[in-house]
Amino acid sequence: MDLNSASTIVLQVLTQATSQDTAVLKPAEEQLKQWETQPGFYSVLLNIFTNHTLDVNVRWLAVLYFKNGIDRYWRRVAPHALSEEEKTTLRAGLIANFNEPVNQISVLIAKVARVDCPRQWPELIPTLLESVKVQDDLRQHRALLTFYHVTKTLASKRLAADRKLFYDLASGIYSFACSLWNHHTDTFLQQACRGDEAAATNSLERTLHTYSYIFQGFLHAVFERLKQFLECSRSIRAENVCRDRLEKTIILFTKVLLDFLDQHPFSFTSLIQRSLEFAVSYVFTEAGEGVVFERFIVQCMNLIKMIVKNYAYKPSKYIEDSSPETLEAHKIKTAFFTYPTLMEICRRLVTHYFLLTEEELTMWEEDPEGFTVEETGGDSWKYSLRPCTEVLFIDIFHEYNQTLTPVLLEMVHSLQGNMTLLFSPVYNAVGLAAYELFDSVDFDQWFKNQLLAELQVSHNRYKPIRRRVIWLIGQWISVKFKSDLRPMLYEAIRNLLQDQDLVSCAMSIIFLNGFLPVDDFEFRTDQFLPYLESMFTLLFQLLQEVTECDTKMHVLHVLSCVNERVNVQIRPYVGCLVQYLPLLWKQSEEHNMLRCAILTTLIHLVQGLGADSKNLYPFLLPVIQLSTDVSQPPHVYLLEDGLELWLVTLENSPCLTPELLRIFQNMSALLELSSENLKNCFKIINAYIFLSSTEFLQMYAVDLCRSFCELLKDITTEGQVQALKVVENVLKVNPVLGPQMFQPLLPSVFKGIIDGERYPMLMSTYLGVMGRVLLQNTSFFSLLLNQMACELGQELDQILGNMIEMWVDRMDNITQPERRKLSALALLSLLPSLNGVIQDKFCGIIHVTLEGLYDVMTEDPETGTYKDCMLMPHFEEPKVTEDEEPPTEQDKRKKILALKDPVHTVSLQQFVYEKLKAQQELLGEPGFHALMETVDTEVVAQLQEFLQGF
Repeated sequence: MDLNSASTIVLQVLTQATSQDTAVLKPAEEQLKQWETQPGFYSVLLNIFTNHTLDVNVRWLAVLYFKNGIDRYWRRVAPHALSEEEKTTLRAGLIANFNEPVNQISVLIAKVARVDCPRQWPELIPTLLESVKVQDDLRQHRALLTFYHVTKTLASKRLAADRKLFYDLASGIYSFACSLWNHHTDTFLQQACRGDEAAATNSLERTLHTYSYIFQGFLHAVFERLKQFLECSRSIRAENVCRDRLEKTIILFTKVLLDFLDQHPFSFTSLIQRSLEFAVSYVFTEAGEGVVFERFIVQCMNLIKMIVKNYAYKPSKYIEDSSPETLEAHKIKTAFFTYPTLMEICRRLVTHYFLLTEEELTMWEEDPEGFTVEETGGDSWKYSLRPCTEVLFIDIFHEYNQTLTPVLLEMVHSLQGNMTLLFSPVYNAVGLAAYELFDSVDFDQWFKNQLLAELQVSHNRYKPIRRRVIWLIGQWISVKFKSDLRPMLYEAIRNLLQDQDLVSCAMSIIFLNGFLPVDDFEFRTDQFLPYLESMFTLLFQLLQEVTECDTKMHVLHVLSCVNERVNVQIRPYVGCLVQYLPLLWKQSEEHNMLRCAILTTLIHLVQGLGADSKNLYPFLLPVIQLSTDVSQPPHVYLLEDGLELWLVTLENSPCLTPELLRIFQNMSALLELSSENLKNCFKIINAYIFLSSTEFLQMYAVDLCRSFCELLKDITTEGQVQALKVVENVLKVNPVLGPQMFQPLLPSVFKGIIDGERYPMLMSTYLGVMGRVLLQNTSFFSLLLNQMACELGQELDQILGNMIEMWVDRMDNITQPERRKLSALALLSLLPSLNGVIQDKFCGIIHVTLEGLYDVMTEDPETGTYKDCMLMPHFEEPKVTEDEEPPTEQDKRKKILALKDPVHTVSLQQFVYEKLKAQQELLGEPGFHALMETVDTEVVAQLQEFLQGF
């Protein structure tokens, strides 16, 4: 491609490619794509984007195509690679002049440098070094920027040879970079102090570019520079742009320290002492007053925390197993964290950083709900100082608890009899350190003698303290709190909820985040029941009163915990909540996380209401429909909870309604997702089968079978097991229609058996499915056998023999007693028979039968006779104790269905006897005797022992 003649043409096409008209844009893009592999094309692009007189959009489109060319065609081994001659020209053109007004060219140079520097491009670094020395501001700035990108790119290479080259390069220019950094840093400080904002900003940017290159070798100087920057900030007004840039630079410097500590802890050892001295001085002494700002304090606290917690600095239990580097670092830490230092850090954290500011106290008075939402995880709070101070306190207290426990306890004792603002921060500290203080605090006595009384103080300024007290109890309740004291706590919480100033006082309840947590093993329902009605009513009032989504979610969580704990005993009190939830659902249309909380509440409501949950269907079913419809955007948030709600609704449904049946239309798309929710999808399908198999299968069996056929090709072996268990349930519940409706699936199951599936669980499931067909629908099994003989081109008897032989061989794959009995019943159902193959496999059938008998027969010690322990004579309503959950409607349905299942209605002992007797009658005594002689005499003797009395 001739440069002069082609430039005009390429420029014209690039201009067309920036058009908004697709009729002009598309042909231009196609033409540019064809030129990508043409020799000379990238030289033309270089000529265009270095021409500053051209339209900026055209120039940057040329830059984009040039960048793509570097990615695709620069390496010598690439298809259509650029020639070495053209690459030489392009390299020279890229660094011919650093007067580009826009920054992005430096990235192109860095991309080429990653491949060619320094072997094919030795002149790059010397040229950059010369350019950063020039007096022209623009050229110097662009050269520095390019220097930064090139260095960053070369440092990222990981091959040993590349690392050696980078080391040699870095060694050669490091001294210059350090002097350059010092020069620009000093210049910045002078200009900032003079108030020359524009010049200072320019110098600061150059400082950052050089610092990004040298930071790992220059960390010792960082602390001095940080001190200078912090002092400089005193003289710069807060609204000054330069002040903002300066603070960002300080944060960058501290971030470099944190990154270096994180990635190279042992290389950081020499910096531990200075880092701790610097951070503690500015954060926990007067040195920082007037110069520190919030983000800097957070960074310093993170630095202290990372040194304290760093596993590289912790010796092994046996000192001799620790490395010298670890012991050295630990020695430095131990020498620094003396008793006076730890005491000062602890006191300052509690009395200074935990202390509620006047602004926070005002917010608590004026907007307590907003304050509470922030403190429990609002978006702005996560970036603020308080969570950082709490984490640092926890980590330091855990590491040095023997030293700090007396300090904290002394602070607690100093509060007694004094109403002071320190109540809240000290109680905060005791709550955070609850696990560490387990042996040092008699919390039960403290609760009875002091905290309980503090919850009853009605003074306005005591509201934050009451909030902190109830939070403190929430922290300790799972650590150390006697069960006998629970009623006193429930009474106190109820009083808080009854406070006239409902929001500002009773908001504290949400700090317990569910004061009946599921993992609270000390909870006793009988203790809570006297408070259930009033608590539920008051919590519901609170739910209506509050306005923040986060608050409503917390209160819903508490209500759900109450519901889950008391289960069916919630029924008399949920009417108001049931009426309110549809309104809340409508109001939360734009708040998907609140809707997730509503779904969780509904799950527990349905479980508590049982069959009565049918009254919720006008609201409940549309909610399930929306939450599980993958064509609706909210499903991304609601699907998991929506599926669980769908499942519990089915499990507790007394009957199948048309609306409940219609929701299943969502299932086909859900099965196509093959996501982590697949297991719940299978549970839902099973629930429909148990609820009303005939009606359900008549409507959906064809689609379901088609979905399963596709699904079984792609999912894991475990997923196949779960899917086939659904088919097994269909055959169990509906042995007549089931095999016909799922006929397309059964050949693969049959083939899996005769091929000897290696995965035991899958083979067990195959045998369970085939056992149902063989035992409960003999005519369909015969049709399937003929179909397989045709498909495999084998004799029918050969196919049958292979199946029986593999069944006998893989009996040990079956671990469930029900399936083992099913296998014995199914194989025995082939008798009586004159078929030669079945008689050849008679010995194997008897072996399976004997194993089944051992599984299910239990001996009556009084009579010495055996009986089948799996028999279920009749249905009885189970008696449920107070501590047990009552059976769901689905549990009852399963029990009734079990009464029709041969596994639970047919005595294996009697079935064996009848089948052997029938075989004897068919063959006659001599023939039967000859058949029995094929069985091992010991097996026959054990079989006869089970059949005594017949």
